[in-house]
Amino acid sequence: MVEKSQNAGLWPTFYEPFRHLGTRVADWLSPASDAKADDNAYRISMELPGVEEKDIDVSVHEGVVTVKGEKSAEREEKGDTWFFSERQYGAFSRTFRLPGDADGEKIEAHLKDGVLNISVPKATAKSPEARKIAIKTG
Repeated sequence: MVEKSQNAGLWPTFYEPFRHLGTRVADWLSPASDAKADDNAYRISMELPGVEEKDIDVSVHEGVVTVKGEKSAEREEKGDTWFFSERQYGAFSRTFRLPGDADGEKIEAHLKDGVLNISVPKATAKSPEARKIAIKTG
């Protein structure tokens, strides 16, 4: 007979490969993305082949850019003695936290040739103005 403490030790080793399965599936279904910065802006590129503009939602809230959408693609091939069909359907969502100097009010998004490009300008730093400080006596 296996004691309870020994049996409890077997379950975590069995469970471990499945622990992050949901995250891995979500990553597999998520579109491939690149994020980079230059002197003027932060730029995000996302591969969305076959996804139409009407099926994509880009939003910004509290310093986080969210891209949501729906994939639906079909491919069908037929031959004399064979038939092949592939379908991809499903919703996707990706989020990107913006750095503190990003200007979330001026975000632009463009879809061309299956690639969504998002540009987030960097906020222009205002140089602090010099001001005279009054000296109080007494």
